[in-house]
Amino acid sequence: MNLLRSAIAVGLALVVGPAFAQNHPAPKQGEWIVRDFKFHTGEVLPELKLAYTTVGEPTGEPVLLIHGTAGAANSMLNTNFAGELLGPGQPLDARRYFIIIPDAIGGGHSSKPSDGLRTRFPRYNYDDMVDAQYRLLTEHLGVKHLRVIVGQSMGGMHAWVWGVRYPGFMDALVPLAAQPTAMSSRNWMLRRMMIEAIRMDPDYKDGNYTTQPKSLKFANVFFGLATNGGNIALQNAAPTSEAGDKIIRERLAARGPQDANDFIYRYEASRDYDPSPQLEKIQAMVLAVNAADDERNPPETGITEQALKRIKNARLLLIPASEQTRGHGTTGQAKFFTDALRELLQAAPRRAM
Repeated sequence: MNLLRSAIAVGLALVVGPAFAQNHPAPKQGEWIVRDFKFHTGEVLPELKLAYTTVGEPTGEPVLLIHGTAGAANSMLNTNFAGELLGPGQPLDARRYFIIIPDAIGGGHSSKPSDGLRTRFPRYNYDDMVDAQYRLLTEHLGVKHLRVIVGQSMGGMHAWVWGVRYPGFMDALVPLAAQPTAMSSRNWMLRRMMIEAIRMDPDYKDGNYTTQPKSLKFANVFFGLATNGGNIALQNAAPTSEAGDKIIRERLAARGPQDANDFIYRYEASRDYDPSPQLEKIQAMVLAVNAADDERNPPETGITEQALKRIKNARLLLIPASEQTRGHGTTGQAKFFTDALRELLQAAPRRAM
């Protein structure tokens, strides 16, 4: 592409340690500081650190991958996701594409409340997070246009925001496990319950705790069981109360969220998410991928299908529920949509940059 992106490739930090036997080029990490970043609230952060991971060379066609609420860039570099997408001959073959995976504001190695500001950190939302991604791509990496944006869960909602906020910047959008409608219903109500459970914990101390509130891990496990995993898979895993108790013990014993303020900010950022008033702005071809057993985005409401009718070139891939699906987490298994993604990339015209 241009000299700036070539220079970035040389200056990237050390290669990320592989989480599995990689079938693609080794990931590289980088960081960039945005000066005086202005949030939607009007608050300004003098220095906003944005961390990111790349796979492939900057001379490749740029692709943006966006992680979910509880994840970071490295959470997408696993066998079930990257292992099905980035290898030779796969839909996003990293020998051909330049894969960019940001750590969203509040996650991974990007700026977050736990860096020191705690509850004085600006109350960011998805618009802020997407604007930061846009600035990372354009101002730091020299990217002028994306072939495709693929986002999982929160990343899927970010993909919808990208489509209405920067409609000419990409050829195709692939929102996974996300609806292009207002954050609402069970999805929001359980998020709000999690947040309030932590804030009401005496150990929280208005965000000025010295030890992490005990409710943090309980709230996280509760939300995961209530809104992820799939009914069939969960029934098979816990056919008795004893088996269910074992799963709960294991999840509570496992490493959980590391900081309560970070956790609250990340989930609360979705509160005003609603791209639906602007869906007609979307110019990219859209492949929306949802699962029939998605607990957070139940297809029986019909709201996604109705919303897609307002977009010029959009289709829905609804993955049937089965013993292999995992509810909201189904689209974390890229095998369910690799063929559809390949077809999308073959069909989507390359628009002028």
